[in-house]
Order: sequence, then structure tokens, then C-alpha cells
Amino acid sequence: MILVTGGAGFIGANFILDWLRERDEPVLNVDKLTYAGNLENLADLAGDPRYAFVQGDIADHGLIDALLAQHKPRALINFAAESHVDRSIHGPGEFIQTNIVGTFKLLESVRAYFATLDETKKAAFRFLHVSTDEVYGSLTADAPPFTEDTRYEPNSPYSASKAASDHLVRAYHHTYGLPVVTTNCSNNYGPYQFPEKLIPLVIANALAGKALPIYGDGQQIRDWLYVADHCAAIRRVLEGGAVGEVYNIGGWNEKPNLDIVHSICDLLDKLRPRTDGKPYREQITYVTDRPGHDRRYAIDASRIERELGWAPAETFATGIAKTVRWYLDHSEWIRNVQSGAYREWVEKNYAGRKQ
Repeated sequence: MILVTGGAGFIGANFILDWLRERDEPVLNVDKLTYAGNLENLADLAGDPRYAFVQGDIADHGLIDALLAQHKPRALINFAAESHVDRSIHGPGEFIQTNIVGTFKLLESVRAYFATLDETKKAAFRFLHVSTDEVYGSLTADAPPFTEDTRYEPNSPYSASKAASDHLVRAYHHTYGLPVVTTNCSNNYGPYQFPEKLIPLVIANALAGKALPIYGDGQQIRDWLYVADHCAAIRRVLEGGAVGEVYNIGGWNEKPNLDIVHSICDLLDKLRPRTDGKPYREQITYVTDRPGHDRRYAIDASRIERELGWAPAETFATGIAKTVRWYLDHSEWIRNVQSGAYREWVEKNYAGRKQ
């Protein structure tokens, strides 16, 4: 069986759902259930004997030690992280605690567990650490995309905390021989994404008749990766990735944020027209940019394609169409996650920004 941390979040939940659609190997999901952890994401697995959930913190040594000893996983995939740049600007402490301290304590538990395995099981065991392209910093318009050898230059408390966790994972391999693999992915989108991130926020706000906030001039460029493609890449890295190595995972879809919002508006015009007949683009509002906003990210995903045979199946056009349709078909899911705490966060982050 495998142990997944942070499996009730956006990418982790998609990974577990895809994993159990693809194979019968059981999954133990450990998630702290902070604001973005949502067990409703995994409701389809209710009663499935291949799936088990434990609420807990990766920094809880006693709990993680006990789960490792009881379930004896052959791999651990670490999705657990605080992951929103805006939140890290308002409150960096939680990012330091979860992404750095939590990863350190998780590594310590896994190191102790690994030492108890026989040589055959040690050879098969993997610790797969899921990270982000934001650790590499910001690119100029004409710079080549990030490769696995790009120097780390994180610019936000979030990316700095993820960079630190990446370094810890690397150190535990080189110092203690822990069989680790790290993946650094570009911007994910798709079903079950918490609506603080750009794409689900725009969809939810558009349908609610609210403003669609665009930071600065909206020309910040990101490489967009459909979440199911990301999950397939992680499965492939777990199967064949070289121990101690890093694999960049991207969608080969560099697009400015404003183009993303335009694409969503145009899809909604066709699939769910406004009652007044006006285009959703009329709801776009430009607001003050966030501090230290990185201008461009781009992933060179050629290594994982060359060495492991993975490439994204979705173009941005196909992926965003699937995503918009999913949110239109799951309006109740959106209502359920937009709790009082979520509304307070949106007010805190956007209300003070000048238009």
C-alpha cells in the first residue's frame, strides 16, 4: 500500500481518485484538514476497502510513526503543504510550520521507519516529495524555461518555504540514504481546486455576478498543467524515477493570466450565458498587484518525457473546457466550500486593493 499526505486537498485528492481508478493498491490518506482540505473531494470512495483516511498533522511524530509501523507502506507521496502565495504574504508563519517544520518531522519519521525495513523492502521504498516551479523564482520574457538545474531563487514566503522543504528532502537522501524523488510542477488546474486560486475563483465569481479581479496588468505568465496530467506524471515518477533526482512537470502551456480569464469568460458565455445577455468579460476588474508578484514561470518538461515517457495529454483548450464544465456541474460543491471563513479571506485579500 501507499501512504499519501495532504490527500484531501486539490492535487492530493485528484491523485488518490486517479490512483484507485488505475489500480487496486490500497491508499492511506493522512490530512490535517485545514481550510483547503475537504473530504467531500473523496466522497466517491465511501465504503471502498482500498481507501482509508486518518486526520492528522505530518508534524505529529507519534501519529506518523504509528501509522508507518502499522500499515508498512512501500511508498509515501507528500502533498501536504500550505500553497497559496497571497495567504503566505498575510501570514507566513503557517507556511514555515507546515512546509518546513512539517516536512522535517515527516522525514524524521520516515527515516526511522526506513531503518526497520529489510534490504529488499528498502530497495523498493520511495519518498516522493511534490513541490512547485515557484522555487526557481521569476523569468524574464525571453529567458529559457526552468530546468531541473535552474538555481533556486524563491521570491515569496510560500516559495521560500517550499524551497527549504526541497533542500531538506535532498539532504536526507545524501546524508541518510533515504530513497527520495522530488517533482516540481507548474500551475495546476482542474476539478476540486479551492476557489482562492485564479481559475476556480474566476468561475465562481463570474457565476455569482461578482467582479473578476485581475492583479496589475494581468500579463503575468504561467505554465498551466491539468491536474489529471500531473497525477499521471507522479505515478510515472513513482514507478520509474531515479532515486535522488528531480523531475519538472509542466503542461507546455504558457499563458498570461488575462488570457486565462478571457478563455473562462468566453466558455461561460457559451455554456451558461448571463441572463442579461452581456458577456462575462464585463465583470473583469483590474486591482492593485500583490507584493513581489513573479512575472513569469515556465517549465521545461523534456527530461520526464525523455527518461520516463510522460507527456501531458491535455492542451489548455481541452483542459479548461473540462474544468469549466466540472464546476458548472458541481455548483453544490462550490457552495459548500465557500464557508464564512472563505468569505472572510476573500474580503481580507481583495477588499483593500484599489481598482
